[in-house]
Amino acid sequence: MFTPSDFLDLAERPAVDQALSRLANNGKLRRLARGLYDLPKLHPRLGPLSPDPDHVARALARETGSKVQIDGARAAHLLGLTPQVPAQSDYLTDGPSRRVVLGKRVIDLRHASPKHLILPGSAAGSVVQALRHLGATRADDVVRIAARSLSAANKRRLAASVRQAPAWMRPTLLAITAVQDVDER
Repeated sequence: MFTPSDFLDLAERPAVDQALSRLANNGKLRRLARGLYDLPKLHPRLGPLSPDPDHVARALARETGSKVQIDGARAAHLLGLTPQVPAQSDYLTDGPSRRVVLGKRVIDLRHASPKHLILPGSAAGSVVQALRHLGATRADDVVRIAARSLSAANKRRLAASVRQAPAWMRPTLLAITAVQDVDER
């Protein structure tokens, strides 16, 4: 997954745009949306596969030099805190909001304030988003799951960033960081 800005160290923007356009017209690349390309992956029976929404979001964030984080509903699902699978791929970003429609799949990047982007793009950031989504009533579940799933390095990063979190989240985040891994003892 890439954008024209990924190649600006090789040539000027018009030349990069022209080269990408030619490669897309020749079928070597797939143009997903304006300024967004990928190398299509082909399945023997299914044909071209849809791109991974996480890769799309990261490419769009690279284009604008911004940070990106999955939203709370998806974070809660990925951590196993809810069986519900979000129908839409939503992300928070400190860059501009953007919606990309890839067939039937919609990928939304929504601008968020820095207080909603604690440790973006990391597993610890996903825990914060899951907790924000589930609320204080499910805090014990978040502690139980996150304390097992986060690495020691992510727990240290989370502990260092706990001041950025809302007051109601801080005790839960500190409880997660207090649980030591078996390997650390």
